[in-house]
Amino acid sequence: MLKWLRQLGSRKATPGKGSVPGRVLVVRGRYDAAQTTPDNRKHWANADHLSADAAASPEVRRTLRNRARYEVANNSYARGIVLTLANDVIGTGPRLQMLADSVEANRVIEAEFARWAKAVGLPEKLRTMRQARAQDGEAFALLFSNSGHDSPVKLDVRLIEADQVTTPDLSLAKTNAVDGIVLDEYGNPREYHVLKEHPGGEKALATSEYDRVPAASVIHWFRADRPGQNRGLPDILPALPLFAQLRRYTLAVIAAAESAANIAVLMKTNAPAGGEAAEVEPMTEMEFAPNMAVFTPEGWEPSQVKAEQPATTYDMFKREILNEIARCLNMPYNVAACNSSGYNYSSGRLDHQTYYKSIRVEQTHLEAVVLDRILSAWLAEAVKVFGLGDLGDATHQWFWDGHEHVDPAKEAAAQAQRLSTHTTTLAAEYARQGKDWETELRQRAKEVALMKELGLASAEVAPRAPVESDEDDAEQDEEVGRAAA
Repeated sequence: MLKWLRQLGSRKATPGKGSVPGRVLVVRGRYDAAQTTPDNRKHWANADHLSADAAASPEVRRTLRNRARYEVANNSYARGIVLTLANDVIGTGPRLQMLADSVEANRVIEAEFARWAKAVGLPEKLRTMRQARAQDGEAFALLFSNSGHDSPVKLDVRLIEADQVTTPDLSLAKTNAVDGIVLDEYGNPREYHVLKEHPGGEKALATSEYDRVPAASVIHWFRADRPGQNRGLPDILPALPLFAQLRRYTLAVIAAAESAANIAVLMKTNAPAGGEAAEVEPMTEMEFAPNMAVFTPEGWEPSQVKAEQPATTYDMFKREILNEIARCLNMPYNVAACNSSGYNYSSGRLDHQTYYKSIRVEQTHLEAVVLDRILSAWLAEAVKVFGLGDLGDATHQWFWDGHEHVDPAKEAAAQAQRLSTHTTTLAAEYARQGKDWETELRQRAKEVALMKELGLASAEVAPRAPVESDEDDAEQDEEVGRAAA
């Protein structure tokens, strides 16, 4: 095969019309983006061919973490965006539904896991992990036994910063290791190196010792943007320069407005150089008292300084740059800015569809990487503590907080129609709201039984499906606009 390819590559063109005897015809493709010209040379100066781990070297990740943390700590928009993202992804925390054959075992596991999650503060830790992934690029958690919290299962989750997962003596000769992670022959993490002291702590200079923690006890949550990537980069990485520009522009506008406000009257003269005008020292100040007529020096006349800041494009600039900042997080502008005054009803719904889809993807990733690992470690101890026996191939699912619909009446009508046409199930509809359908139905049965006992009427009327029309959407847009005004 290789011999045939070599012969094909060295074959000479057949002499004919328009060809030169003995010359090989070579076809070369060219792309405009692959050309380096004086116009684009500076733009592509930082493009490189480094691997994913080499590009995300320890020094690069440290610099990006420090700058991202600085912006989140000092930029109100950056802090709000990160907090909103964590609240929307995690919400009040995940809820477990077991699907084992034993109904009693399912109830015990669900109740005890909820009790344990509250004892160890699992929802709060998950929100912290989401914030850490946004600004640090990755979140680490250690699974360990803690007899100090109030729960029969003593498993606990301790969060550590990405700075602490590193190998101070990492050698280039160790091809199976990345900074802080030792890999096996298949590329799976085998152990993590965790510094005993935070490198930014007071005791960091005194020691650089680290613990070798097995991979089974470490949870590493990050988004791999490139094949072979083993350490994460901040989610807000592309927006870091934009955050800086937003702050600089705002400070420049304030400084210009203050400078104009500090000068009440500006004295100017129309006399030419060397002409007749009273001598006035440059930068001389004059005090004006209320209700007083003041005569200016001969040849000089006062003028009011025009306050031209903030400029008319200030709001437009902030809107566009915030829209660009939020794009790397799949977040719509009105969520990032916490301002929907410029939105109509249809635009708000359309933008939120992309955002909610991104949240569902993140929650699924979180379930696989974090929650399933925690549940597996919790069950290994809970089975012994509660005497549950062998659960077999029991499956489970996680429920998250549902997203409220902007028009509950339309959503209820659509839900009733889906149920009546058998295109959905109660489990799916309750899952949209982040609820367990079995729990809700049992609660509803108790309520109906109590209402019958008390002699209360229980009229259940299916919502009427409204007729959609362009006029309805227009009226809804007008109502939203009036409410925003």
